[in-house]
Amino acid sequence: MTDDTSIKVSKAARERLNRLAAERGTTMRELVEEMAASTLTEAELAARAEKARHYLSAQMGIEVDDQALAASARLRAAIESRAAAA
Repeated sequence: MTDDTSIKVSKAARERLNRLAAERGTTMRELVEEMAASTLTEAELAARAEKARHYLSAQMGIEVDDQALAASARLRAAIESRAAAA
C-alpha cells in the first residue's frame, strides 16, 4: 500500500503537468515523483559544491573561492538570459 496524498496547484499548472507527462509517456504522478526525487535541495546543492571544491583542491591543487563562484553564477545567468531571449 502506498502512502498517497494530494497537492493543490492551479488549473494551468495541472494542465501543464498533464501535458508534460503525456509527452514523456508517463503519468502525472510519476512525473512529479521523478521531479521531486531528482531536484536537489539547497542543502544538497551546498554539500555537492563543497565536495567538488574539496576534490578540486585535493586532487588538482585548484582553490575555488567565493569570488570565482559568484563570477560563475553571473556567467550562467547571462547565458540563460540570452538563451531565453532567443
